[in-house]
Amino acid sequence: MNPAEYERLERIDRQHWFYCGKRAIVRHWLQRFVRLNAGDLLVDAGAGTGAWLEEMAPVCRVLGLDDHVESLRLARPRAHGGLGLLQARVDQLPLATGCARAATALDVLEHLADDGAALRELLRILRPDGVLALTVPALSWLWSDWDVALHHYRRYSRKSLLRLLQDAGGEVLLCRAFNFAALPAIAIARGWRHLFPGQSKGLRLEDRLPPEWVNRSLYTLLVSPACWSRFDPVWGVSLLALVRPATRLGRFYF
Repeated sequence: MNPAEYERLERIDRQHWFYCGKRAIVRHWLQRFVRLNAGDLLVDAGAGTGAWLEEMAPVCRVLGLDDHVESLRLARPRAHGGLGLLQARVDQLPLATGCARAATALDVLEHLADDGAALRELLRILRPDGVLALTVPALSWLWSDWDVALHHYRRYSRKSLLRLLQDAGGEVLLCRAFNFAALPAIAIARGWRHLFPGQSKGLRLEDRLPPEWVNRSLYTLLVSPACWSRFDPVWGVSLLALVRPATRLGRFYF
């Protein structure tokens, strides 16, 4: 990721409706498929600012991985409650096969040239009953300066993500879109910046923390529908998937 983006993320990561909401959604669904105990290991690939490590440290042992020194510097103060941090590439994990009960990659795969290699590594380190939870940006037509600034390689469709997960040797437990309510506003904002780049400098909405009541409302609109078992929108700004090593039969939630 663009190093400058880590500093921008650090300013809002613990309060912004999207980042807080995304972690809440992942935590909800992860707990549906795996019951983590104090002795279990959760490996977070792409630790970012360390907010997810901090939130999960009271639940289980946590280990954060990232190959950017900017991320490790920001995450280190938040990793004190777990095993700590390790500088490593996601497609070359220096971890033993089957060492983790859970793994997470929250908006990570889109940054990697070979997302399939990273997925195979994340599945390799899982126990047979382990679960990988991941999020990725969706809808290729939403590609914008935001993706360029964050050094994205791609945005995903549900079909392409399912194919990627299965080709990597995963058994898909759940794959669904989320953040559908904000889709129109996000599409307009990014389209405007594309059409009028000179007028949009310094006004990127993604870097701003909304007023408290707006932030709280957007959080609710993001999290509540995404946690409903019987609600699966066709479109959303992001995709969530939970997958485990393909060694057992299980239910599929597409």
